[in-house]
Amino acid sequence: MKKIIVAGVSAGAGKSTFARQLSEKLDIPVHHLDAYYWKAGWVERDTAEFKAIQQHLVQEKTWIIEGNYGSSMDIRLKEADTFIYLELPLRVCVYRALKRWMLNRGKTRPDMAEGCPEKMDIAFLKFIITTYADRKTEMRQRARNFMESDPNRRSIILETQEQIDDFLKKISRPSAA
Repeated sequence: MKKIIVAGVSAGAGKSTFARQLSEKLDIPVHHLDAYYWKAGWVERDTAEFKAIQQHLVQEKTWIIEGNYGSSMDIRLKEADTFIYLELPLRVCVYRALKRWMLNRGKTRPDMAEGCPEKMDIAFLKFIITTYADRKTEMRQRARNFMESDPNRRSIILETQEQIDDFLKKISRPSAA
């Protein structure tokens, strides 16, 4: 595992936290796509510019890139060796998204662009709920396609917090050779 995609079924699945913990375990830099997509004041970055940033990131020797952004996923899929997909239940994702908002209200999280304080609105909650089922189907298919595209590629699907914790416990930093 040297070039790792961390994706999730929804906001609140734990992508950012998982990617940060995996980064610490493997000593591989992590890039949070939200920090590249958003500009201060929650302004969306130009699509071509966002894709160009990712084209640059995937050229690094090792990386963990966290975030879904399906319209540019192909950039990461071409270069990755590992696809890790977090698929926690909808109720957990909604709870965590609300909890994150309560804990970080008015503050910018470390995995976000500067000037984008945590926010929550009905439209975002509706997005989480209404896209969950379709995204679940789509992401599972992506995981299958990724693994089937090359025998050296690996897809990992983690569906519970216990599976996530067990996976992280088993990961160890590669020895210097």
